[in-house]
Amino acid sequence: MDYREHIARAVAYIEQNLTGDIDLAACARAAGYSKYYFLRVFREATGMTPADYIRKRRLSEIAKRICESDGPIADIAFAYGFNSKENFIRAFRNEHHILPSEYRKAGNSLNLLEPIAFEEKPFSVTPDIVAISPFSLTVYKSDEDEPPKFWNKYNAGKWSMRLSGGRVCEDYGVSIRNPDENRLDYYIGIRTEMATGDVAGTMELHIPGGMYAVFRTPVASHANFVNTIRRTWDYIHSVWLPRSGYRYTGGCQFETYLEQSRAFTETIHIPIEEAQDR
Repeated sequence: MDYREHIARAVAYIEQNLTGDIDLAACARAAGYSKYYFLRVFREATGMTPADYIRKRRLSEIAKRICESDGPIADIAFAYGFNSKENFIRAFRNEHHILPSEYRKAGNSLNLLEPIAFEEKPFSVTPDIVAISPFSLTVYKSDEDEPPKFWNKYNAGKWSMRLSGGRVCEDYGVSIRNPDENRLDYYIGIRTEMATGDVAGTMELHIPGGMYAVFRTPVASHANFVNTIRRTWDYIHSVWLPRSGYRYTGGCQFETYLEQSRAFTETIHIPIEEAQDR
């Protein structure tokens, strides 16, 4: 059964009341369901409980306004239903793993949740196929469960400048398959030749040369940059690779971004080889 039209009505109700009280029974009525059935269907349709969705949406709108104004952060949080500064700071840090004050100072992009839209516009990106020479990176290994959270810490802490000794340079995020633990290990850093500053706590990664598909993410805004990156990665592996005549080699995949550019676009490099059945 397609629940999207019903859940879309509940989402519209939530969006209209983000700065007020949101009653889950009223959400259920907007969707045309009993409260019990609404809770089950909403999670099935969105992957979140209504309470999780409301919390993430409020935090996302607060994050936008923190960077858009110089007003007290606590006042912005209160306007979206947080009853104390401490509760808001705790919720923000749990979500993004940095403090709201660190975020305002750094102005980095966060993984924000936009209103759920069940019909997304068509998405595609076309790569360049290039040969890359091997190079080395000096990197920190992520201690987070998701790359965006580690980028938050990296950018807010100005770790790139620490590594480079104060020079502006491009940052690299590298994904490497860890077969022993059946997961991707993630690293962020800069080219080793640029790492002339404090390299304590880092390691060196060697990126092999070879053929790569190089994608540039569509230009985004500060608010939707992280989501645009996610959509690009999803498109590469679920759409482009199966249709391309190439296959992913299993080697290092990496993304590059110059934070100081504020251009909100990055390049993604996928090591590839021609598919045997091409």
